[in-house]
Amino acid sequence: MKLGIDVGRVLISPGDDTTPDTSFIAGSLENALNTPPMDDMFQVVPALVERFAGEVWIVSKCGQRIQDRTMQWFEHHRFFERTGIDRANVRFCLQRPEKAVHCRALGITHFIDDRTDVLQAMEGVVTHRYLFGPQRKAVPQGMQHVMTWKDVARTLL
Repeated sequence: MKLGIDVGRVLISPGDDTTPDTSFIAGSLENALNTPPMDDMFQVVPALVERFAGEVWIVSKCGQRIQDRTMQWFEHHRFFERTGIDRANVRFCLQRPEKAVHCRALGITHFIDDRTDVLQAMEGVVTHRYLFGPQRKAVPQGMQHVMTWKDVARTLL
């Protein structure tokens, strides 16, 4: 078993509904670093790392500037030390469907993402697909909705 996890709106909080991702993406570096983690993420992810015997991967779609910010956020929040995820287990891509390519190459069996299009692209690649957070549309067949990290814990631990 191997787990893949998205970053924005999954590990890192999006802010409020009126300005999602603004402080992380468009704000200053200081604002980005001070963007909070999702509630309960630092309590649940270490248990997932243990459950998946260290086979937990971060797979995120973003350009170079946000890749750099993401890695700086990880350092600022001591993400790797606090979660137990190996620093080498981070993959970035430039297009959302490319996440499925990473999952195939890594043998990912479970994936947590907040976007249905990403999870749909993983159909036939990732067996267990978890749609994270509030959604505006019905959850497509073949995906399990997990609203919070506490829901992830109830589902995967």
